Amino acid sequence: MTTALVLTEGTADALPLHAVAAAKLSEFLATLPAPDQLWLTANNFKGEAGSTIVIPNGAGGIRAAVVGLGKGDDPWVLGGMAKALPPATYTLTNVIGCADKLAAGFSSWAAQAWALGAYTFKRYKKTNGGEEKPRPLAKLVWPAGCDRGAVERNVAAAVLTRDLINTPAADMMPADLAEAIKTVGQDCSAQVTEIVGDELLKHNYPMIHAVGRASTAAPRLIDLRWGREGDPKITLVGKGVCFDTGGLDLKSASSMALMKKDMGGAATLLGLAQAIMNAKLPVRLRLLVPAVENAVAGNAFRPSDVLATRKGTSVEIGNTDAEGRLILADALTEASSEKPELLIDCATLTGAARTALGPDLPAMFTDDDQLAAELTTASAKAFDPVWRLPLWTPYRSMLDSKIADINNTGDSAFAGAITAALFLKEFVGESTPWIHLDLYAWNKSSRPGRPEGGEAYAQRALFELIATRFNA
Repeated sequence: MTTALVLTEGTADALPLHAVAAAKLSEFLATLPAPDQLWLTANNFKGEAGSTIVIPNGAGGIRAAVVGLGKGDDPWVLGGMAKALPPATYTLTNVIGCADKLAAGFSSWAAQAWALGAYTFKRYKKTNGGEEKPRPLAKLVWPAGCDRGAVERNVAAAVLTRDLINTPAADMMPADLAEAIKTVGQDCSAQVTEIVGDELLKHNYPMIHAVGRASTAAPRLIDLRWGREGDPKITLVGKGVCFDTGGLDLKSASSMALMKKDMGGAATLLGLAQAIMNAKLPVRLRLLVPAVENAVAGNAFRPSDVLATRKGTSVEIGNTDAEGRLILADALTEASSEKPELLIDCATLTGAARTALGPDLPAMFTDDDQLAAELTTASAKAFDPVWRLPLWTPYRSMLDSKIADINNTGDSAFAGAITAALFLKEFVGESTPWIHLDLYAWNKSSRPGRPEGGEAYAQRALFELIATRFNA
């Protein structure tokens, strides 16, 4: 586990690590012996965010290290240290100039960022016919005041999500995703069932079946349940498109290149479910994952087909590349039938959301202003941002169909993220508190604590929301 690799108990030989904001550098220098002041000055250390310098011990070794905090307001600032500092064990000795909003929990944020920055996806890395020799990592002694339980939960959830998203589709088809969910379920004493292949039709999940039937990997609905009867019902629904060719509306090669991440919604919510169960939050949890491959074959669903749904609403297919909302619709209908006290779905759903907000800001949709405010507050507290976009009801007409109850895309190029959310809303119970998150689930480039590849956007924010709303 990543935390075990780089976070450790205190040792006698641990080296002091000083974390200093740029504005407080002069103050910090004044506390050092003159030779150390000269060393930092001669090496032009300015305290910029993530910058590092080691102080030699005079015998060819290291006596201490200093890391810059920049403005002191970035919880990820130590996220590159496990790989950037010379391999050794460090203890956080001074934190100078940390911003007020970060100061109270800095030790926890430092440990979490350090651990997540050590992450590397190594499943397929081989060299010279054997295992690649791992690069030694710098370790951090658990900082004083750190909430170790929260850090370990958050890191484990994010690592699980990253691993699932980073795994190529050949090894992460619906059956593989089901096995990952069963493993988490077994570890957390949850019940996991699944409905597979043509059984989906018998149990009235026609759109999940329609989207996945062209693949040699059978579609399925995976259902995890955990918690005590009588506790508040929380239901999570994650888009599990394990690979998306676009179907008969075939994607271009460049658009298809990252489609192994199209199950990022499911991966994000599985990590969240694991964190909820590990924290033993007082909720009755259900996780629903419709898992499919949107493939091309003679039995693939077509543009202009009309599909039946679990709800009974008929859907005209405007585009087979808008398949995620179809499988989510059946799962949301089932989720709503139990009248949960909170329903959350996550999906890598639209390019329109990325055009509007970029890769780092999941688009949040809900018609519950209080719930939106609570998630906004939770995201700020967790330093895990989301951004609300409107469920603008007048745009519902863009989804009108002349031959069915609704079209899955309509014929407008405008407001794609909003119309996708409005489509999903059709399948959510009117009285059900519901949040839809349209996220990217991928880091396009490496940053401290967030290496390039799969990412668990909004996961900590959602955990904070649920823990706060249900008084954990």
